[in-house]
Amino acid sequence: MADHDYSRTPWGDPDPVRAHAETLVDWSARVEAGDRVVVRVSEGAHDLAVAVAASLGSRGATPVFVSGSDEVTRAYLHAADEADLADPAVDHERALYSRADAVLSLRGGRNTAARADVPDATRRAHVRGRAGVREARFETDWVSTVHPTRALAQQAGMSYEAYRSFVYDAVLRDWAALADEMAGLKARLDAASEVRIVDDGADLTLDVSDRVAVNSAASVAYDSHNLPSGEVFTAPLSADGVVTFDVPMTVDGRRVRDVTLRLEDGEVVDHDAGEGGEAVASILDTDDGARRLGELGVGANEGIDRPTDSILFDEKMAGTVHLALGRAYDACVPDGSGNDSAVHVDLIRRMGEGSRLEFDGEVVQRDGTFV
Repeated sequence: MADHDYSRTPWGDPDPVRAHAETLVDWSARVEAGDRVVVRVSEGAHDLAVAVAASLGSRGATPVFVSGSDEVTRAYLHAADEADLADPAVDHERALYSRADAVLSLRGGRNTAARADVPDATRRAHVRGRAGVREARFETDWVSTVHPTRALAQQAGMSYEAYRSFVYDAVLRDWAALADEMAGLKARLDAASEVRIVDDGADLTLDVSDRVAVNSAASVAYDSHNLPSGEVFTAPLSADGVVTFDVPMTVDGRRVRDVTLRLEDGEVVDHDAGEGGEAVASILDTDDGARRLGELGVGANEGIDRPTDSILFDEKMAGTVHLALGRAYDACVPDGSGNDSAVHVDLIRRMGEGSRLEFDGEVVQRDGTFV
């Protein structure tokens, strides 16, 4: 992969870190003067945090910076009592988010497998106990992004230089133009009642009646909360059939690949995995909602041309579809009837040769390409 000439980004900024921060603050979070902003900074995202701080200051926003890491969380989870995790005293953290206008999460750690040895019961208690905190954060204009680190490059199987170019090719796009391109797909998905995914190892029919699709163009103005983004997604009402996900990924520090789900009446009734089956079983056992689907997404970001074992990027890869176990996003379900869960875990499938994506029986994508 050749190094990118970042002076030719839509923002004309030769410094990609600064351009990333400007895109995050202006396009994605739409921060205005007087906004109260919480910035969550992972240990490897210091340089991006510095650029974001300058951007927020120049716009008259008032930030609070909160640092954290997977290693810190691991230490806490190993030492804490499970009962305390299930019913934690988190009013102070919930209050922080409840008074914020926006929350910016800057990811980028030193070890992507830092929490791999946390017991499953501990993970589930921790996730369930923090439901109120997540709800408070989701009430804000929240946006998550990633700063390229050497740990993430290693996880992606790339040199740091190549990974850095990959990240900025995905992040520094003409998002307004991509939003216009994806608007047609959103309109067709809004009008559809049934979606069918057909491929080798997949024949799944999803009921999307009366749902609202999101044109996820990396901005809260589009009900989109990831940078990069580049997908159109909705919340299935139900699903029947079988589907295998061939894009490997890391979930809570554990490798997962070739996951197969069988669904009946919207619920996972059987599952298997080439690797990481215990991790999948733990997710499904989190709560009742974890066995149902909260999202169907169709990737459309041409800047993401390969899997990198990072869900923030891989689920937006052009020529893929993804399904999420657990929580449905409110933007897709105006009447509030979406699936509820403490988890939202995406699984990704590449739509290769011979595949079809159908809306109400009409083929809208064949062999991974829109027709």
